Amino acid sequence: MKILHLADLHYTLKQLDWLGEAAQKFDVVVIAGDLLDLVSIVELDVQILVVMKYLRRLHPAVPLLVSSGNHDLNAENDDGERYARWMRHVRELGIPTDGDSWEKNGILFTICPWWDGEASKAAVAAQLERDAARPKDHWYWIYHAPPIATEVSWDGKRDFGDHALRKWIEHYQPDLVLGGHIHQAPFSKGGNWVDQLGKTWIVNNGKQIGPVPTFAVIDTDAQTAQWPSLAGHERMHFATGEKIEL
Repeated sequence: MKILHLADLHYTLKQLDWLGEAAQKFDVVVIAGDLLDLVSIVELDVQILVVMKYLRRLHPAVPLLVSSGNHDLNAENDDGERYARWMRHVRELGIPTDGDSWEKNGILFTICPWWDGEASKAAVAAQLERDAARPKDHWYWIYHAPPIATEVSWDGKRDFGDHALRKWIEHYQPDLVLGGHIHQAPFSKGGNWVDQLGKTWIVNNGKQIGPVPTFAVIDTDAQTAQWPSLAGHERMHFATGEKIEL
């Protein structure tokens, strides 16, 4: 199975156009948060309508898995915490999203929302505990932020990783975590697009300018991830830990 993994599109329409052309070449497409852009001059409600049109066109062609990121939050829940309320409309399209699980070829995908406080963090913890008990050959998480104290959470000056995620990874040891959030990590000294925590691999593609987004291609049969970008083209072999330039 070949997975196309993206994140941090931030309402970049040319990159969404590219995705519309590229998606059909893959078995699964993962979008790990930040489809919207809070600093755009386009109002958030308008961005949501436009992004929903893109997702609606993509969904019949290829299975999509979509999680929220911090830029996707558009409402407040009963606990006073921000969340991506519009993801319920994504689910109505038949696309698994925040709080959902999806399985293919023995791989269980757990799709985690962005948490904004103790209540929503507890909900993610309960989601992971639930899926830990499910039968599976492999376990992949979709989680926008990277774990703290890893190369994929380093922006060149500071570490912006998620403390809770690191504890969850150390406890459950999933096979793979697909995320984003730290745009500069792959392009900064001391940063990277891929790192390992215990037996868990974490991928953060970063963000680049232009019509082609940064992305990774995960080949579950070959156990590899390829990362083509403006900075070069690399491949990581998960079984051996060998990374090479292509």
